[in-house]
Amino acid sequence: MAQSPSSAHNVRAALYLVLVGVCAALHVWKLPPALPALQDEFGLSLVESGFLLSIVQLAGVLLGLIVGLFAERIGLRRCIIAGLALLGAASAFSIRVDSLGMMLLLRGVEGCGFLMVAMPIPSLLRRLVPPTLLSRIMGLWSCYIPIGTILILVFGSWMLSISDWRTLWLVLAAITAGFVVLTWLTIPPDTNAGPAPPSSTSTSAISASTAGHSTRGSTLAIPRPSAMTLVRQTLATRSSWLVAATFGMYSAQWMAVVGFLPTVYAAAGLTGPTAGLLTGLVAGANIVGNLLAGQLLHRKIAARRLLIAGFSTMIVCAYLAFGAGLSPVGQFLSVVTLSAIGGLIPATMFVLAVTVAPTPHTTTTTVGWMQQGSSLGQFCGPPIIGWMVGLLGGWQYTWLGTGAFAAAGILFAMFLGAQLEKRSLAETIAAR
Repeated sequence: MAQSPSSAHNVRAALYLVLVGVCAALHVWKLPPALPALQDEFGLSLVESGFLLSIVQLAGVLLGLIVGLFAERIGLRRCIIAGLALLGAASAFSIRVDSLGMMLLLRGVEGCGFLMVAMPIPSLLRRLVPPTLLSRIMGLWSCYIPIGTILILVFGSWMLSISDWRTLWLVLAAITAGFVVLTWLTIPPDTNAGPAPPSSTSTSAISASTAGHSTRGSTLAIPRPSAMTLVRQTLATRSSWLVAATFGMYSAQWMAVVGFLPTVYAAAGLTGPTAGLLTGLVAGANIVGNLLAGQLLHRKIAARRLLIAGFSTMIVCAYLAFGAGLSPVGQFLSVVTLSAIGGLIPATMFVLAVTVAPTPHTTTTTVGWMQQGSSLGQFCGPPIIGWMVGLLGGWQYTWLGTGAFAAAGILFAMFLGAQLEKRSLAETIAAR
């Protein structure tokens, strides 16, 4: 059946929002290709480099749930525009940085801007997109980080080969300013009407459960609960804690592996565009898993199976890449596989977050809480891996840290799967 003009416009707006997420991701991942130059300029140790990589996630660690509430109060579109403006301004001001302390401060500000952009988009997608397309659109949305990563690693490495990191920061500020204007023109204005309440549905497979949430803007206005009510409802749900913990275990290892790859390559004598291209290919491989997860969830493959498959593959591939003594080609292929199959996890987590939200109004706060867990993982992962590598004496021990994160992720995924099965059973009984 052909889509109505309004529905087609909403889908186009949803696809544009993916590009907005990509723009925000450029700022998060602009640091890795510039890290070797920054290490030379500021005299950074591996631990300090790890914190410089992860400080952008500090806002998510501290403010994920709060920004979710803020977005619901001021409007999702307004929050996205404000976040883009903050990203652009912080990037522009960074060209005047002459100390590590100021760099850390402005990276923290960029973290706030990133959060204000990325946090509201899943909820906005849920309102724009028909239920039958939600899992696929969420699969595409979950690619925004790897798409942004591969773009900035390749383009950024090329720019750094002909200029310096300050020029790269300024170019990204200009691009972001353009997205501020485009977002204002492209995304429908915020309304006070919330999404329609969800209907009862099975959650044994995530694709089935997403069909139970009305995702399009509704003409039926729902009274907005107070901020404390939203927080209480979100945090009182065990599944909200489990999605946050599970995503955190994934993010810790992916951020550490991909974030340090340019440094690993530099230590092996590979620098400039070559290192950027190789790292970009690793990050880009993550897109494969994200898109595949969207299709598998649409076909009602259980989320727990996808999560366990992703984490298990990351354990094996991290060992092959860092600890098994393979040839450089074998190591590279192992890291690519780690990123590709690990990509099953983020797409599944974004669909889970909008599924396990206890009420329609808590979608953004649930995503915020999950983002808080993800940010905590990204904040802790690189310094922990950097500390372990420095302590044990080489990158060959990286797999011990990433493997521990992945094993914890499998455990959380099993608990989460049990929670979803209980919910499905309760809904089945209630329907009778």
